[in-house]
Amino acid sequence: MFDTLTERLTQSLRNVTGSGQLTEDNIKDTLREVRMALLEADVALPVTREFIAKVKEQALGQEVMTQLSPGQAFVKIVHDELTKMMGEANESLDLAAKPPVVVLLAGLQGAGKTTTAAKLARFLQERQKKKVAMVSADVYRPAAIKQLQTVANEVGAIFFESNADEKPIDIANRAIEQAKIQFADVLIIDTAGRLHVDEDMMGEIKDLHAAVKPTETLFVVDAMTGQDAANTAKAFNDALPLTGVILTKTDGDARGGAALSVRAITGKPIKFLGMGEKLDALEPFHPERIAQRILGMGDVLSLVEEVERKIDRDKAEKMAKKLQKGGTFNLEDMLMQFEQMKKMGGMMGFLDKLPGMSNSGIQQAIEQANPEKQVKKMEAIIQSMTPKERKNPDIINPSRKKRIAAGCGMDVSEINKLLKQHSQMAKMMKKFANPSGMSKMMRSLSGMQKQFGGGGGMGPLFGGNDDKK
Repeated sequence: MFDTLTERLTQSLRNVTGSGQLTEDNIKDTLREVRMALLEADVALPVTREFIAKVKEQALGQEVMTQLSPGQAFVKIVHDELTKMMGEANESLDLAAKPPVVVLLAGLQGAGKTTTAAKLARFLQERQKKKVAMVSADVYRPAAIKQLQTVANEVGAIFFESNADEKPIDIANRAIEQAKIQFADVLIIDTAGRLHVDEDMMGEIKDLHAAVKPTETLFVVDAMTGQDAANTAKAFNDALPLTGVILTKTDGDARGGAALSVRAITGKPIKFLGMGEKLDALEPFHPERIAQRILGMGDVLSLVEEVERKIDRDKAEKMAKKLQKGGTFNLEDMLMQFEQMKKMGGMMGFLDKLPGMSNSGIQQAIEQANPEKQVKKMEAIIQSMTPKERKNPDIINPSRKKRIAAGCGMDVSEINKLLKQHSQMAKMMKKFANPSGMSKMMRSLSGMQKQFGGGGGMGPLFGGNDDKK
């Protein structure tokens, strides 16, 4: 997400970062470039105009902080205005109401409401420790009811039956009563979608909303529809008292215009981003972190949270203890590292959140290297080895290499390359196995944050630190 916008903006802002002072003349061209970058990203024209006007006003109207160069100050202004445009801070769901808290999902057909309902259920169960129930009020597509039942079972949520002969209001009211009996904390109601906004659809969902009085009314919209996403969100917001928006399919949206337009046009917060097809691919929307990613500063905070959540702590600690006691990092350990990386969206998902990785040269180099393909090849090689070979790579002699190569359908040169990479990785893991090595790594990551302005406090590039937090 935002790849195109990030590349254009970072290139544009690079032109002003060396300026001695900010004047109307030396920011004019940069502002024009920023304006074009936003429009190409499919940000709505009124939103773009307002953004450029605010950045210009701030740039020419403020005294530059002594610890910042004028160029850095300009980048800070762009960052702050991007954050404001998207809503300042994450707005979480209101779960403080008397249970069951009713969450109504609305949106057009094909936006991904049913999958989003399951993702939201999983999110609430795993991260909020809530007991979640789900029901489908889509009486026009029996397949939608079946689909919701399937995904509800996958995420372990309670599913309440419904059928096409019932009225949506009756389905919802019955589900609320059932949710009370089963002591559910949250009830998610999946509603019918249409191919476009029409009066009948709006009238039906208005009646449903009035009948169940949901605590949260969330509009689910496909991010890849760009400006249309913001305009459709406005149409729904005019008809319903929306409490927030969920942007889906953001992993396939290289432009990001919807994320930048929705809040400005509707006045309603984006609460979640759907980041992929898997049912755990739903992330809270943090405007400041998104602004950092747009400006090529990475998102180390989200990366750390993802590591905490997805990495198998027991396996990691077991390996760390083994290395601390003088044990070796073997090929089984290497295979485990690849599995852990997959849980975080693969190598590209990991690198995407590191500062500086938006640089087009680095991106091209990484894409050409095709790390995901390389990892698959290495996995195939390791899986062609015997357990003894995995635990003792030193015993892999030329005849064993030939057998392994034949087993995975590769050349012996690929086996040699893997063993060399394993050797390098083993040395690195040994360094990080002790506390001093780990602290060096964290200092290195902290340095990257400061250099690129990542992290919550934005480092010296943006002035100040996290102490106030």
